Amino acid sequence: MGIAVEFNPDLALRDRAEFEAGRRQEAECLPVALKAGETYPFLKKEQRNYWLLGELPLLRTKGDAQLSRPLASIIITEATHFVVDGVVWTRGQFKVVEVFADDTIHFESYARVGERDN
Repeated sequence: MGIAVEFNPDLALRDRAEFEAGRRQEAECLPVALKAGETYPFLKKEQRNYWLLGELPLLRTKGDAQLSRPLASIIITEATHFVVDGVVWTRGQFKVVEVFADDTIHFESYARVGERDN
């Protein structure tokens, strides 16, 4: 028996409509509006590890690895694992560095464009 842990190079949250329809908790979904400098909670099912020492992309997910392009650059400031009814969850906080409103490529894989050495 092993320990199931997922390493995530991004934070992928559900569309707000999932919360409004009662299918997801609010922290599992994107905030109503993203603002640079603001901090928001997040909640993910399963035990997940995130990089905490730099920026990573915030994505919208439909599930089953159906991901959007990056919506914003964020820094995860806190991530905690806990158990409810035998199910492991990860909750935390993320701070928005920049919200993207164009089609420019802002990340190459996990790295912010222009911020890593060749």
